[in-house]
Amino acid sequence: MDVPAQFDEDAFRAFFERHHAELARFAWLLIGESGTAEDIAADAMLAVWRQWDQARRARSQIAYARGIVANLAKTRIRAAVRERRRNTLFWQRPGETHDGPDSAAVVDVRQALERLPLRRRACVVLRHSLELSERETADALGVSIGTVKSQTSKGLAELRRLLGPQEGSAWASIGKGEQR
Repeated sequence: MDVPAQFDEDAFRAFFERHHAELARFAWLLIGESGTAEDIAADAMLAVWRQWDQARRARSQIAYARGIVANLAKTRIRAAVRERRRNTLFWQRPGETHDGPDSAAVVDVRQALERLPLRRRACVVLRHSLELSERETADALGVSIGTVKSQTSKGLAELRRLLGPQEGSAWASIGKGEQR
């Protein structure tokens, strides 16, 4: 593996120490499994290390790293969905159908987030959990600000539908349009 110069190693080390926990949290919010999230964060940091010259030239190094985390999470989610489909088909009896997840079991935000398409989930998580601006979110995901606005709006609407606002809760204030 190509190793950047000592100065770059120090810069990367500082970047790692400053942002690794945030990237792991972002991955956890996308994936929902702490072990897998840690793996994704580590894989993302390795990718940033390997591409450190390119990351340094990016407008925002953390946005660059978040984009890598989002792509790795998408890959993991797609693989998990394929695996679940294969398992369902394998164990399904002839003539038996599977209606998907039980909507009544979706009782918390984590489960509701899992039901959102990845781009919407990423927009909602970056905007409302990590408190990024629309510009920072757009940079992290490699999309336009308009896409961030529409995907966040649609994601919040879907979460409101799935969770149902409860008076007095933090979610109710978001549900009433009191967005950051």
